Amino acid sequence: MNKILIVDDEINIGLILSKFLTRNGFEVNTATTGASALDHLSKSFYHLVLCDFRLEDTDGREILRKIKENYPETGVIIITGYSDIKLAVELIKMGAFDYITKPLYPDEILNTVHKAIDAQKIQPKSYTADQDADTEKTKKNNFPEEFVVGQSHASKELFRQIALVAPTNYSVIITGESGTGKESVAKSIHLNSPRRDKPFIAMDCGSLTKELAGSEFFGHEKGSFTGALFTKIGHFELANGGTLFLDEVVNLSYDLQASLLRTVQERKVKRIGSTKEIDLDLRIIVATNEDLGQAIQKGRFREDLYHRFNEFNITLPPLRNRGNDIMIFAESFLKQANAELNRNVQGFSPEVIECFKTYHWSGNVRELKNVIRRSALLTEGEMIQVKALPLEIATFAKVTALQNAMSSGGSSSTNNRRDLKNAAMEAEYDTILNVLREVKFNKTKAAELLNIDRKTLYNKMKAINLE
Repeated sequence: MNKILIVDDEINIGLILSKFLTRNGFEVNTATTGASALDHLSKSFYHLVLCDFRLEDTDGREILRKIKENYPETGVIIITGYSDIKLAVELIKMGAFDYITKPLYPDEILNTVHKAIDAQKIQPKSYTADQDADTEKTKKNNFPEEFVVGQSHASKELFRQIALVAPTNYSVIITGESGTGKESVAKSIHLNSPRRDKPFIAMDCGSLTKELAGSEFFGHEKGSFTGALFTKIGHFELANGGTLFLDEVVNLSYDLQASLLRTVQERKVKRIGSTKEIDLDLRIIVATNEDLGQAIQKGRFREDLYHRFNEFNITLPPLRNRGNDIMIFAESFLKQANAELNRNVQGFSPEVIECFKTYHWSGNVRELKNVIRRSALLTEGEMIQVKALPLEIATFAKVTALQNAMSSGGSSSTNNRRDLKNAAMEAEYDTILNVLREVKFNKTKAAELLNIDRKTLYNKMKAINLE
């Protein structure tokens, strides 16, 4: 039997909720203060805590923080007399399953409690290095094949946020640089949601022409315009019951955003050339590599549409900020490349590992995956060597080491560093290295930016062993 703890300083509310939930098959205990609630939790495991936001000795935010720190497998629903969407989003990001406002309605409470209990059953536990087998099983059941679980704090936080928002019906904005895996995260949310058996429809908004966008979104009837030779079902209708993922949503035209707002707001769609409205029941997840707040300020994105989408926000960290996750991704991609190419490459040389950890990965996970596939194809032995890497990656580590040596003074003495000739030389080489990295070691572009000819650039690179 599932155990629930009700925390409310209004004794009558606690008593009513306790009796109601007991009648519906739950084992229920009550507490009137935060301290007594934590005492209950220390003595027995509870599947779920229903906690009033305002208590005599603390508030729901602090109770939620302590529960998630000490009892991460326990779900939390916050109850309050105030409806505040910003507070709701904050609490859910902290780990709350949901947020219910008073007055309380029995059907709503029971429905939310059942969803929270179900979510606890599929929520992944904190990942540790010795849980590889469990993690792989979880991935196969609830995550797309390309989703890789990392060990960094950023990866664990991302994993936690997916598990929190997936069981809800919230619209989600996923923000991150190009190549960070926004569509993979959207699929993961879908696969961990009650809609997992329904369609997941992805749209690349950047590839839509203004003329065809309306038809792609809403569909059209045969003969509704010149060239409409057959009836077309739009993406909203295709995703009905499931999840619609809009990638690079900031690229939609302002006029189309207005049409989109009505559909999102009313959850009804009408094909072009038709008078019939179709009811929609779907979840919308959007992704962007731009700051939508800045796009709103520049007049490129509608603020009202932004607020329709922004019920939950997930920001994906760039690969360069994910520490040892880089090698976890690399090893996973190497397994995929071996299977694809029928190879048996065993791993990476120490020099390659150093290059991977040093490189900036402007293309993020997508760039890393492409580099691994290319390197596996070029590798003849058991280990990927530096010579199989693209030039810009192979050289980047050396450039960084040189710059670090220059900034720390290298082997120069104090007197040498004070010498104007040496100082000018170091500044010159530092500029060359920065420009080379900026243009990914394209020597022609670098020479143009430095306003020197290619021969001069080669000579200067040779002087610092970068020829």
